Amino acid sequence: MSPLNGSNITATATAPSRQRADLDARPIAPPPKLRRRPLLVLVSVAAVIAGALLAVWAYTASPTTHEVVAVRATIQRGGIIDRADLMLVRVTLDPALNPVDGSRIDALAGQHAALDLPAGGLVTDDAVTTAVVPAKGQSVVGISLPPALLPGEPLRAGDDVRVVATPGEQGEVSAGEQRFIPATVVGVHPNPESGQSVVSVQVPYAAAAELAARAATGKVALVLDSRER
Repeated sequence: MSPLNGSNITATATAPSRQRADLDARPIAPPPKLRRRPLLVLVSVAAVIAGALLAVWAYTASPTTHEVVAVRATIQRGGIIDRADLMLVRVTLDPALNPVDGSRIDALAGQHAALDLPAGGLVTDDAVTTAVVPAKGQSVVGISLPPALLPGEPLRAGDDVRVVATPGEQGEVSAGEQRFIPATVVGVHPNPESGQSVVSVQVPYAAAAELAARAATGKVALVLDSRER
């Protein structure tokens, strides 16, 4: 076997070192720089703004949002509707509701409430009527009564009542002599100065004169009958 050549050993040992030196000497390329395109940024911002405006327009122009009539102040059944008692509101309608359209608000003034209309509630066609009070063949009589001769339950328009003759200070009245006149409450008007309330009731035309005469004596009481219908 021939002896190893020293020069070959040296060349073999130094070859990897030269390769590493060559690699270290190579310039390192910097990472690529991201170039911003102003036009693309502007287009993106404009798209976002346009989307927001479209969403707002879609909400305000939604076909399910309508302007309807609502009650500003409570109106009792049978009461006359005043324009000041009404207001316009915009709501998303439920298919089960049928409120009066806002364009008809002025036409409701002067009509009568067919039902009790609480403040904040929506007005429907069934809740108003053009019926005149008193109706044909009927009369309205006002009865001034102290709290002791009124029911403890607050009276409401539309209540069925009986106006009963009382003996006052003259003595007792037997059952056979008891006299009453059926009526319907039209309105209640408290008088803080006298402490009494004037109850307006509707009765048949033929009974109006007798009721007025009895009410003038102050010897009547008012009885509230069932509200069940």
